Amino acid sequence: MAELDPAAVDAAARLLGRARSVLFVTGAGISADSGLPTYRGVGGLYDTGVTEEGLPIEELLSGETMAARPEVTWKYLRAVEEACRGARPNRAHEAIARLQDRLERCVVLTQNVDGLHRDAGSRDVIEIHGDFHDLVCTRCPWEERVPDYSSLAFPPRCPRCGGLVRPAVVLFGELLPGAAVSRLEDELSRGFDAVFSIGTTSVFPYVAAPVLLARRWGAGTVEVNPDRTVVSDSVDVRIAARASDALDAVLGALERLDG
Repeated sequence: MAELDPAAVDAAARLLGRARSVLFVTGAGISADSGLPTYRGVGGLYDTGVTEEGLPIEELLSGETMAARPEVTWKYLRAVEEACRGARPNRAHEAIARLQDRLERCVVLTQNVDGLHRDAGSRDVIEIHGDFHDLVCTRCPWEERVPDYSSLAFPPRCPRCGGLVRPAVVLFGELLPGAAVSRLEDELSRGFDAVFSIGTTSVFPYVAAPVLLARRWGAGTVEVNPDRTVVSDSVDVRIAARASDALDAVLGALERLDG
């Protein structure tokens, strides 16, 4: 375990101990201990942006390219999925799921498309960018959840109508899913006692917003991230560590407080 600031860990535990409702905002860093990459792409791929086609990865993993050249977009979606295949929830995902038992409201807002929060047992998860394992037809209402892409033809076609199938994730240039945005707005309108920002750079406004709104609610805020981010100067408590190490320590301190 990385060396942690005991004062920060205890402060986060005290905040949790007083809270009845908590929002956990998570990014790629929480899945790093599951072996998932934190670099760019849907789920992360190609940090340099260099591709065989000579085009930026953002262009190839875009909604526009999916519509015009689905075989190219699926080539890189498949590579991302293969890089992430077999990943399991780590101690950080499990810690958040365990906290459901002591909180009246325990909501997870995640940018990750890996589905690991749900796999860990979290029940109230807003997957703002979707889930890689959920496939949908672009022509008809057909949808299916798959464990991996090993049995798919590429690009996959709908067994019902023959239309193009794609993962239910937000590709570059696409809007956020309306249902997820509505859920997030509803939760934020109710407010929270505490907001934890874990493993995210918070560069998207809708990811940073809960931390910034916390002052209006009178809520405490905690950031868990080895590196400084957009919200680092706005939080009450900052734990400069990996998610698994930090949440292990915070839960241990919480148990000591419970006596």
